[in-house]
Amino acid sequence: MADHRVRSGDIAEDQFTATLESHSSRLPTSLFLGAALCSILASLALKAAGKREDALYVGHWAAPFLLLGIYNKMVKQHGSDSSMRG
Repeated sequence: MADHRVRSGDIAEDQFTATLESHSSRLPTSLFLGAALCSILASLALKAAGKREDALYVGHWAAPFLLLGIYNKMVKQHGSDSSMRG
C-alpha cells in the first residue's frame, strides 16, 4: 500500500500565501481573541435589546476570529513555509 501523506517541506506555498502571512503575522494574536470576546459581548447586548437575528449573526463571528488567531499564532511559531528553511 502506497503512503500518500504530505510531509513537511514536500509542497511549497505560493507567493500570495507568503505575502498574506507576512502581513497578518504583524498583528498581535490577542487582537483576534479580543475581537472574539467583543463579538460575544455584542451578541449578548443585541439579545438583551430584543434583536435576536442580529445577535445570532454577530455571535457567529467569534469562531472565525478564534480560528484566525490560531492561524496567526501558528505562522508566528512555525514560519510561513517549512520547505524554505535551511
